[in-house]
Amino acid sequence: MKKILVVLFLAIPLFGQSDPAITAPVPSYKPITGKERFKWFAISTAGPMSLFVTGPLSAALSTATNSPKEYGPHWEGFADRYGMRLTGVSTGNAMEAGLGALWHEDPRHFRMPDRTFGARVKYVMVSAFIAPHADGRFHPAYARYVGIVGNNFLSNTWRVPSDNSAGDAALRSVYGVLGRMGSDAFAEFWPDIKRIVFKK
Repeated sequence: MKKILVVLFLAIPLFGQSDPAITAPVPSYKPITGKERFKWFAISTAGPMSLFVTGPLSAALSTATNSPKEYGPHWEGFADRYGMRLTGVSTGNAMEAGLGALWHEDPRHFRMPDRTFGARVKYVMVSAFIAPHADGRFHPAYARYVGIVGNNFLSNTWRVPSDNSAGDAALRSVYGVLGRMGSDAFAEFWPDIKRIVFKK
């Protein structure tokens, strides 16, 4: 099952990266500054969404299923899982921010509100695998690949025995991509939802 999930996710970029509507340059793009890159790291790692929504939800689901079993199905286990996720997220984001600075990759999500809903959904899925460079054009997000995969395999060195195999790291990498898609979807659609619901 783990191998099937990994193969399926490797295929996602193929159906979108060749689509000119998705990979068109970001309109009026301005390259990210060092200050903006640090802000992205700080918010992605310790912003409200990470600390109060994604983190607790991830820890709660793992605690409910007692996975990994060494932590136990109790509040202490919840805290251990929450902390483990946070160390992985911070490590991966640091890798993406650092290597992205060297390779001129922009980790931010850029909304495309003028496109159709279907095109925006497709864009959100594919944008987990691509990032604009200094010219505003999308290219494979190599720094993100290293950040997601690298942090999950590196964290095997401090994870409990039932959660530190290569297969476990590969599956966590898939979840990392899913998490990126989720955060991009929130960034893409929340302003529209907020405007409709709250008339703002």
